[in-house]
Amino acid sequence: MPKMNLTVNGKKYEVDVDPATPVLWVLRDHINLIGTKYGCGVGSCGACTIHLNGRSLKSCQLPVSAVGTQEISTIEGLSENGEHPVQKAWLELDVAQCGYCQTGQIMAAVSLLKSKPNPTDEDIENFMSGNICRCGTYLRIKDAIKTAAKSSNK
Repeated sequence: MPKMNLTVNGKKYEVDVDPATPVLWVLRDHINLIGTKYGCGVGSCGACTIHLNGRSLKSCQLPVSAVGTQEISTIEGLSENGEHPVQKAWLELDVAQCGYCQTGQIMAAVSLLKSKPNPTDEDIENFMSGNICRCGTYLRIKDAIKTAAKSSNK
């Protein structure tokens, strides 16, 4: 198997994996970054959301060979101690119930706010529709995104 050189959260990694291996499993099993979750395995739930060059993607469907020299960012790379505005809003509004989907939700929300710093309710609903919360905390997720947008725009 060829060795793959990856940049994840600003650090360089060399992994020896099959090029078809989904990035999700490279992150979890080879780099030991377990914040990115396995949910459905078919790109429908969003639990595995990461950023590739700042764009949110489902890592369960992304073969590691497609990454090339692009930068991967995971939940562990947002901030060392939860100081990112989205993470702070999530805690402030007590968004998580079971919490399983929350890393994917947060990564998607960060991507949304990068592209639309002041999203409307419709923007949030449309963008976040690819991330499923089995506990149904959608209203708190929307409120947290609005709170993060306000704190980021100060």
